[in-house]
Formats: sequence, C-alpha cells, structure tokens
Amino acid sequence: MFELLWWWILLLLPVPWLVQRWFAVKQQDEVVQAGLFMPFADDLRDMSQTQTSTNKHSKYQLLLWLAWLFLLLAAARPQWLGEPVELSRSGRDLMLAIDLSGSMQTRDFEISGQSVDRLTATKVIAKDFIARREGDRVGLILFGAQAYLQTPLTFDRKTVNQFLSEAVIGLAGKETAIGDAIGLAVKRLQHVKNASDLVLILLTDGVNTAGALKPEEAVKLAKNIGLRIYTIGMGADSMAVRSFFGTQMVNPSADLDEAMLQNIADETGGKYFRAKDTQGLQKIYALIDKLEPVARDSKTFRPVRSLLVYPLAISFVLLLLILVLRKWR
Repeated sequence: MFELLWWWILLLLPVPWLVQRWFAVKQQDEVVQAGLFMPFADDLRDMSQTQTSTNKHSKYQLLLWLAWLFLLLAAARPQWLGEPVELSRSGRDLMLAIDLSGSMQTRDFEISGQSVDRLTATKVIAKDFIARREGDRVGLILFGAQAYLQTPLTFDRKTVNQFLSEAVIGLAGKETAIGDAIGLAVKRLQHVKNASDLVLILLTDGVNTAGALKPEEAVKLAKNIGLRIYTIGMGADSMAVRSFFGTQMVNPSADLDEAMLQNIADETGGKYFRAKDTQGLQKIYALIDKLEPVARDSKTFRPVRSLLVYPLAISFVLLLLILVLRKWR
C-alpha cells in the first residue's frame, strides 16, 4: 500500500499563498527575509503587485502550485509497502568439523555407482545438509594434524558450501587432531549467548593421533559451555582390495576409534552415528535435521520501496518548464 512517512509536511501547502498575501499587504519590492526560503519567491512577489502583473503571470501560477505540491510530496517521503514477508529466525549456531587426514582418501564409498573417497562423499551429503539449515548460523572447521577455522559462523550458507567444496585431503596435515577440532569449536562458540543451541557435528574416520588437546580435555571444555556434539564415524566394514595374491577383503575402518566418538557424544548430550556407506551418511544428516530442527520462531517485515524520486522529478520538470517559458517571453 501507499504511505506518506512524514505526511504532516503537506500542512505547508498554503505557505506560498500566505507569502503572496504578505507581499500584497506590504506593497514592497524586496522579498521579506524569512526562515523559509522560497526558490520562486520573485514570481510570487510579482503576482502580488498589480492586477496587470497578476494577469501577466497567471499562466505560471498553476505550474508553480503544482511544482510546490510535488516538492512537498517528495519531502513527505512517499513509499510503497509490499506484502508482509515472514523471516525465519534461529538462535542455533551449528559448527561442522570435517576430517581432512590422509585416511579420508580411502575409496570405500559410492556415488551414482562410482567409487569415491570419503571426503568426496562427505562433501556431497554435507552440502545438502548445509543448504537445508536456512535460518541457522553455520561455521566450518577443517582438521588434520591441526585444526583450522575455515568459515566463522555465518548465515551465508553458500559461502560455507564453497569453502567445503574447495577442501582437499592433507590440507591440514595427514594426522588427526580430534581434540584440537573440538577445542577450536569451543573457542569460537564460548561467547555465544544462547548456549543451549550450540551444536557441533564432528566427522572423522580415525583416531586422535595429533594435536595439543586430548579429546577428554576438549569434552570437558565443551560441557562447560553447553556444546552438544554429534559424532560421525566414517568408513565401510569391508572392502575388496586387489594385490599380487589376488582380491582380498579388508576392513578399511580398523583404525576408527568408535569408543572415543561414542564417549564424546554421550558426555555432551549428543549422539554417535556410524556411516558405512553414502546412503547411511545421508540418513545420518537427515536424522540430525530432526534432532536439531531449524527454529520456527519468525518475524515479519514489509519490504519498503521509496517513491521520493518520482514527485521530486515532476517538480523539477515543472520548474524547468517555468524557466523556459519565461525565457521565451
């Protein structure tokens, strides 16, 4: 709908008429110095001199009044209010910690019938998960021998997905610093006000082999700030490997420390999940969506489009037209 934000400015509409009457009473040639500056005061003064002068300038009066009217309309800040739009809000801050250690290059996952490494499968599934978290702030931690904050908490989920897609195995070292990854998440989340909505999803395929902080110590820090940790252990139970002696079945997840991941989840109020294949990983992220649904608290706003330029342009054109007519006269 149409709205004038400063509608009271239209009360100034009779000002030119009052000024004209003032000149008519005083019968003076010079413009009275007033607080309000009138760009066409000379015209109003001439119109108040004599009947002949009034007739001479009568053809400008309508244009002057229209110019003044549209100038006031512009000053009144006209705007168009659109339909109410509902914005979902969430107090949840969700951090993803993705393992980039050397073992993540194991090709025991499949996508569209093709064998892929664990990191590639993680990217495909995690991207969809991130895209669904509309209204949440999402951050990304990448860890190997060290832990790095790749993306701070942000509503810009496209940027998070972009940085995730650019992650490569070994970027943070070949070993696995699970404790440091949790500690970094605690450091970035400890100052958040809504502690009950802090979530960390930690995905790894190994055991803690590096870092300055032990997982047990990191868990204590996480509990202090109310951080819930969902842990995901990646890797198939069996995998066919070709060798000089033929095809052999091996366990590519032999080094996965499930007991540690289970303890981390239990101590912080989260859950531990085991992802043995792509479908299983997809179901895990869907389950986390249910356990940590996007908050539905919402607020509405009406998009506002300023219309000031239109009456201002009309007023300018009318004043320009008056100047042209006077010159031709």
